Amino acid sequence: MINLTVNGKASALAADPNTPLLWVLREELKLTGTKFGCGVALCGACTVHVDGVPVRSCSTPLSAAAGKPVATIEGAAQGRIGRAVQAAWASVDVPQCGYCQSGQIMSAVALLSETKSPSDADIDAAMSGNICRCGTYNQIRAAIKEAARSLREGA
Repeated sequence: MINLTVNGKASALAADPNTPLLWVLREELKLTGTKFGCGVALCGACTVHVDGVPVRSCSTPLSAAAGKPVATIEGAAQGRIGRAVQAAWASVDVPQCGYCQSGQIMSAVALLSETKSPSDADIDAAMSGNICRCGTYNQIRAAIKEAARSLREGA
């Protein structure tokens, strides 16, 4: 059995330790907000946090997450930063098709957890591994800046 805590909820899983975390989240825990994109950690659609660090769950084995807190898009609103990012995403109207957005949001939450007033270069670096086929990069940058502003103002 592998112990995994996802969004604050503990589970004991009888899964192969080499199973990609993505498939455990989606198939075993039924947390389908994290998306399969490329399967080789290049697109960012599967981004989750393991111990506060954004990782590509399609290439992260379950064993690497065992005993560490895992956060997915379903749990993003549990924290102040996640709520601010999600509110800014809606305010700026970022999503078009929406497929990549859970990974985009998780990367943005990680950025704002480390950098309170990110520059364009900070945003570009943090978001560089997240691909949006709809090309909403300008809206994503605007939403991150709005979320940062909201967090600084205490909203």
